[in-house]
Amino acid sequence: MPATSMDSLVNLCKRRGFIFQSSDIYGGLQGVYDYGPLGVELKNNLKAAWWRAMVYERDDIEGLDAAILTHRSVLKHSGHEATFSDPMVDCRKCKSRWRADQIKDGKCEKCGSADLTEPRPFNLMFKTSVGPVADEDHFAYLRPETAQGIFCNFKNVLDSTSPKLPFGIAQIGKAFRNEITPKNFIFRVREFEQMELEFFVAPGTDDEWHAKWVEARVAWWRAQGLESGNLQQYPQKKEELAHYAKATVDILYRFPHGMEELEGVANRTDFDLGSHSKDPQELGLKAKVDENKDSVVKLTAPDPATQKPLVPFVIEPSAGVDRGVLAVLTEAYTEEKLENGTERIVLKLKPHLAPIKVAVIPLARNKPEIVEKARQVKDLLLKLGIGRIYYENSGNIGKSYRRHDEVGTPLCVTVDFDTIGKGEKPELADTVTIRDRDTMKQVRIRVAGLAGHIAGYFSAAR
Repeated sequence: MPATSMDSLVNLCKRRGFIFQSSDIYGGLQGVYDYGPLGVELKNNLKAAWWRAMVYERDDIEGLDAAILTHRSVLKHSGHEATFSDPMVDCRKCKSRWRADQIKDGKCEKCGSADLTEPRPFNLMFKTSVGPVADEDHFAYLRPETAQGIFCNFKNVLDSTSPKLPFGIAQIGKAFRNEITPKNFIFRVREFEQMELEFFVAPGTDDEWHAKWVEARVAWWRAQGLESGNLQQYPQKKEELAHYAKATVDILYRFPHGMEELEGVANRTDFDLGSHSKDPQELGLKAKVDENKDSVVKLTAPDPATQKPLVPFVIEPSAGVDRGVLAVLTEAYTEEKLENGTERIVLKLKPHLAPIKVAVIPLARNKPEIVEKARQVKDLLLKLGIGRIYYENSGNIGKSYRRHDEVGTPLCVTVDFDTIGKGEKPELADTVTIRDRDTMKQVRIRVAGLAGHIAGYFSAAR
């Protein structure tokens, strides 16, 4: 079980350049965060791992990058305009606002008063004007999820790539929700990223595929370093399901603030493709019919058995990138007491997620020969294409090791006097020291074999 406190993570993230409060110099913008030099690397590595698993390692999934600005009709017919809301209450004493379903014991979390207003619905979508005229006829929404862009492009992908059922469309992108009470660092925010897959299947096979995707997604999170004991599956009760869902299983993780949703895997039936199709009644769809519907296509695919057009059901694994980053940081954060009585903080990230893959450290930055050799070693490792290779030129080897332990760098390569043939052991010329983050063990290896050694390490660690 992670014993990591949220304060420890927030402190580390700011101190080492992972995550900053957005607009911090003006007091910050609540529920919005910026990813710093190391945070953007970690975030990109997590997204790359998801994309690899979803798109590159499978032959039945294609990728997409749909627009953030969303036509009003899309979110009208998807049900978001009518149903995408949370119950909101105001505290009459301190004037703060809260989600009614998260109020504990009927009291304000800020001042403890029980004098609260009656709950009322609050739509979470951000509205923006499009074009020079800002009125009700010229507006769009910032998308509250990436899914609708996939559904609207269903026919485009079908026509351009000719997939056969079952197949999926994957997307990673920004989404926006005007949360009433953003909290718990990057867990609940107003601007975030999603990793979403819409996997289209023939009706009647949806329950089987739903179970398969739940199993696959739990296994994937374990491969990112999350221990199975910190992951739980929670099948939603009927009254908890979204308006579009036949069934949903939440994958929960033990965050510092408690067991909360990391990813949801939903069976959305034919609701979405039906909602965006022309003449849904003719197709026998379950989606509600809107007489003002202005879609111009029928979103169908050939039945694998009969080749007749059918509206597929869809299974949706949907994960938050930011919550994923918070989960892997929580799992990796470790405070260790060493044999000499000192302590160290180490991020035991999986190597493929580490922001810096290898740090190259010259033992003496005032020795041109050592510095030049260290730069050559960095250039050699850059050619491997494994990620960021960092030239560390702080001048203090002990502090360099501790710094890279703290940011999760798996390997440090040190260039010293022996490397350039000016040490006490001539036989160590043209060798470097490799230090392992987790064990702190060091080995000497010849520069000629360094690239192969490093490549083998990251290949085995994937």
